Amino acid sequence: MESPIQRHLDDLLQDVSRITDGRPYSVHPPGRDPDPDAFGICLATVDGHVYTAGAAADTEFSIHSISKPFSYALALADHGLDAVDEKVDLEPSGDPFNEISLSPDSGRPANAMINAGALAVVAMLKGGGGKSAPRRIVDFYSRLAGRRLSVDQSVYDVEIRNSDRNHALAYLLSSFGIIDDDPTRALKNYLRQCSMQVTCRDLAVMAATLSTGGTNPVTGEDVIDIESVERVLSVMMTSGMYDDAGSWASSVGMPAKSGVGGGTLAVLPGQAGLAVYSPPLDRHGSSVRGVETCRRLSRDMEMHFVRAARSGGSAVRRGVSITELPSRIRRTEEEASVLEQFDDACRIIAVTGDLHFAATESLVRAVSGLDAHVTIVVLDMRQVFEVSDLAVRMLEDLRRRLLADRRRLVVIEGGGLLEGTPLDGEDGVPIFSGRGSAVEYCEDLLLVEHGDAVAERTRVPVLESPAISPLDTAQRSRLVTYMEPRAHEDGDIIRRVGQRFGGVHFIVSGRVNTVGTDPSGSRVRLNTLSAGMTFGELSLGSEDRQEVTEKADGPVELMVLTPEALERLEKDDPPLAVGLWRALTRDAYMLVDRYLRETAVRLRY
Repeated sequence: MESPIQRHLDDLLQDVSRITDGRPYSVHPPGRDPDPDAFGICLATVDGHVYTAGAAADTEFSIHSISKPFSYALALADHGLDAVDEKVDLEPSGDPFNEISLSPDSGRPANAMINAGALAVVAMLKGGGGKSAPRRIVDFYSRLAGRRLSVDQSVYDVEIRNSDRNHALAYLLSSFGIIDDDPTRALKNYLRQCSMQVTCRDLAVMAATLSTGGTNPVTGEDVIDIESVERVLSVMMTSGMYDDAGSWASSVGMPAKSGVGGGTLAVLPGQAGLAVYSPPLDRHGSSVRGVETCRRLSRDMEMHFVRAARSGGSAVRRGVSITELPSRIRRTEEEASVLEQFDDACRIIAVTGDLHFAATESLVRAVSGLDAHVTIVVLDMRQVFEVSDLAVRMLEDLRRRLLADRRRLVVIEGGGLLEGTPLDGEDGVPIFSGRGSAVEYCEDLLLVEHGDAVAERTRVPVLESPAISPLDTAQRSRLVTYMEPRAHEDGDIIRRVGQRFGGVHFIVSGRVNTVGTDPSGSRVRLNTLSAGMTFGELSLGSEDRQEVTEKADGPVELMVLTPEALERLEKDDPPLAVGLWRALTRDAYMLVDRYLRETAVRLRY
């Protein structure tokens, strides 16, 4: 099933494509005019999944000014914060990217995102380990992107011929001692890094690497230390969009960087990296469609840093089947066989923490990735503490898409987090406060859909009881003569905990709830028995004391082998008594074995 996030990106791409404002950057190799219609969007999550929209998502283009934060990170790694701060300030300039804005006293550029600051930064990057400074930059960017990148020589050649202003900046920085080497070499290295070729996908992974605190989410390599990431993201937030930085921080709220090559990069710390490619630029030198895409995603997916900051740790755990975590309904052998055969048709996915963008994306992706034969999806949200409006919208969209595929969404949530939302309305989803009741509901759905031949029987005569099926017909007939009929109304206590052994009870019709006590002393339903099942026999192994309470769930009809009848049976017909004990022992063994297997799964779950 297609992810709602993928569909949202596809719809967004189509909608924003209608914007035709702006002009592509005019400096480019002959015959390689940028395509103004090229448009791609990539969103990389912190666990390494990359969503792409648009044919241009894998089109290579020049990174240009988007290189600045990454070279800044490399300089911080080489020299440390204090040494870099001596060369480049941390203040927003409020000026265009190519403005000559140096401190009149120290000559320091205002920040590392404007051209003057970027020249000062790249001048600090030296060769080492047998590699030149440009080679080190290429290697570093490649580790960030998770693939080998390269510099386009033809782009570099045309840039160097059109860089008089940047050349002047380099010499001005040299006159203040900010650049302490050959200013022309600094300019060339800067233009080489700007000429590096990337795709929208590359930039999204590079952004996600900043989002994770410096670990590439695709390769798992630790590329940048967290102290440098903090500094880089801080400067990107205040200065990455140049003289539009204030409006950007307010309306988008993500550290970002644009480039005249048409790329736009944005980072949602701890959650995702976003990249857009579209060549037409606005007056600030930023991609028109890139800016609009970021604005809309920030709004639609609550990616503004203020909203994202509420998000706590969260996790989506692997799905388990309902036979691994069955309900408390004790099913017949035929029903259990059907449920085991179709157990993969229902999956339980547990979520913990807060449902904001990152966690909801992981959850939606987990559900979207389920095999087509999974027709019932259960979301266990009992350990979710907060659900954002975005999460509700995404879950509602997920519900609709599942329904369109003739699949169902079921929710376990006892905290009222979904009250008043579309998920809680008449056309919403079944919401249960406990896992047991949710699984019962799902089991019943599967039995209705797949178990017509073994649908639950409302009446099972003792002669047909599975518990005594090992006995032959004559033995079962003789056994019935020792039983007495009993009837109970809804809510009647049939046997109470602590009572002496009251016999073996065969349920002819109706349902009986087995009620016990949890460690805190609260009463809990342990299971539900239906027609054809038995209870009471386990008391024989507990000093003849009833360990649980049996309560009628609606009208119940029983046939009971009382303690007195059992004594007569042992005296009158020892072979039949032995056959009965063997049959009951077999039934009890099967129950204990199932319980042990279920307990092992619950411990993992």
